[in-house]
Amino acid sequence: MGVQGLTSLLEEHGRVLRDVKFRDSRLIIDGANLLHLLYVDSGLDQNHGGEYAAFEALLERFVFALRACRISPYVLLDGGSDPSNRKLQTSVERAKNLIRRADRAALNGHSHGILPPLASWVLKQTMARLQVPLAQCYGEADQEIAALATEWQCPVLSNDSDFFVFPLPLGLLPITHFLWEKVNPKDTRSYVPCKSYRTTSFCIYFQLRPELLPAFAALAGNDYIKLRQLDWSQWAPSSGGRLEGLLCWLRDFRQPDAALEAALRLLGEQSEESRMEVRSKLTMAMTEYQLPASVLGKFFLHGVAPPLRHTQQDLVGVVPDWMRLPLTRARLTSDVLDVLLLRRMHLRFTVETAELPNANLTSRPLRRLMYGLLLGRERPPVQEMDREGLQFQFVPVTPTVSSATQRLPLASLPEVTSEQGSSFHLKLPLLFKADPSERLQVLLGALGVTEASLSSLPLQLRLPLAVTCYWLQNAQPPPDRRLLQALLQGMLGNNKTAADVCQSAARHRRTTQDATHAFNQWQMCLRDALHLNQLLCFPLQEPDVAGLFQGTLVHQLLRCSNVRQKRPPPTVLHALAGLWEDEEDEEERRCFAQALEELEPEEHVAVKTRYKTKQRSNKPQPRQFFRKSQLSLSSLFSC
Repeated sequence: MGVQGLTSLLEEHGRVLRDVKFRDSRLIIDGANLLHLLYVDSGLDQNHGGEYAAFEALLERFVFALRACRISPYVLLDGGSDPSNRKLQTSVERAKNLIRRADRAALNGHSHGILPPLASWVLKQTMARLQVPLAQCYGEADQEIAALATEWQCPVLSNDSDFFVFPLPLGLLPITHFLWEKVNPKDTRSYVPCKSYRTTSFCIYFQLRPELLPAFAALAGNDYIKLRQLDWSQWAPSSGGRLEGLLCWLRDFRQPDAALEAALRLLGEQSEESRMEVRSKLTMAMTEYQLPASVLGKFFLHGVAPPLRHTQQDLVGVVPDWMRLPLTRARLTSDVLDVLLLRRMHLRFTVETAELPNANLTSRPLRRLMYGLLLGRERPPVQEMDREGLQFQFVPVTPTVSSATQRLPLASLPEVTSEQGSSFHLKLPLLFKADPSERLQVLLGALGVTEASLSSLPLQLRLPLAVTCYWLQNAQPPPDRRLLQALLQGMLGNNKTAADVCQSAARHRRTTQDATHAFNQWQMCLRDALHLNQLLCFPLQEPDVAGLFQGTLVHQLLRCSNVRQKRPPPTVLHALAGLWEDEEDEEERRCFAQALEELEPEEHVAVKTRYKTKQRSNKPQPRQFFRKSQLSLSSLFSC
């Protein structure tokens, strides 16, 4: 949600916050807030499609810093949209704003706070690999975060201003003041220097009764209601603003109901219907700050799906029971909840000019198949939140229902315990009832590849290379050979040192909008294929997303191929054949050297060794293996 202006108010009145040395505690983390602030504030590239390996390394350092201080993190993520549609208008306004910012970023090359499309995947996969407990809520996570922090008597880490209103027993640690990078991991008594917020301190400082805090948040305006007609600044002291005026006005009241009635009178003459509507919205906004009993404690401690709240009864009979645990484990996208409950899909917008079509269009056939699997024979249209130029729009999309999908009704997808599909040490009690080969054929048919063409590839490469084949067939305009080579070299080289150097030299890069649009289309194809693979209970192994795409490096490799026409980079087959060797490969070193050659001299690096996989036991087979499989690779990329 978010109380408008509250964070700025507290920054102006810094005495409300107190300095603490945080250690030896559980910590409930607002995952959506952490994702955005860690990525954006780190200065990682936003305009070339994302720096996922660097972001993965940043997340690792964050977790290691917490563990050095004996802090046990628990990450909670938002789930589906509010079925009541109370926040729909707010969501639409945010989408419109994002479309405008993405266009500006594409035109001026500046960062405008836009997350790359696969950043959330990197967060989820990294937390799973590091065995950090993570839960995806059925709906918005704020109440669940506050409820769990209350049950466990530990603080919350977030910058969401709603947590300044919740009566958290051990308060809030604002992320902007959480100086985890200053942790000394060698110190046996390490701690995170930070600031702590308590509602009691706020109420004492501003002379407000604690029971009036929810009324203050509702009247100040949040995602549910905005009373723009009221100018609270008229009650503010000479140096104060709107919120200080509201706080001064509220001092005269003892109970929230009296304050709401007085606020309605300030609105002037209204019809009874209008008056009741405003009061209902204000009351509803206040109830968002009431703390329910936590339902996630047992999930984290015992791994059981959390029960549904009375406010979530819309899920009963619509969302199959088998889905609840994968949803909570974030092993099934929360988008399925919006499709099942609201017949709606929130599309993500990438950095590209408004003149270009939305990159999501390329992967729409994959989403149509997902809608068909979710909604079955009914085939009601799903409203996709899309854009046309700079204009936001709802686009009705008809689900795809084929003979194959009709044989895979939603309730039939699970049945027996399996751990397939997780390469991140997260055991999934997914129940497979539908025939595995049939589920695989549905996925491969959607991507336009055959099982034979993938059979000789390492398991980790099968899904991303099948997606690449789909992209070659469906992207508009069709990708040329240089784009394919740059994409595959970036995907298969996976050299983090090279990626870090390219990221640090962003000011030296030039790129074309056409290349950015092509790579955006590939990312959206991968994202929707990952969702489809999840829904089909992982017929293909889920790849490590952080290693698949380094935006700045891929653009540098493309630029290298443009400048060095006389010495082209290796062929696709050569790059695949040499990828998994331990010894150095001179050809690949030369290619990376070309990609880095035009950086500033002090930023040159020697690319000495190949990227080593974290799991040595899962090391793919050597060059000779791929030489025997050239026929299948050729057939894959000749599609």
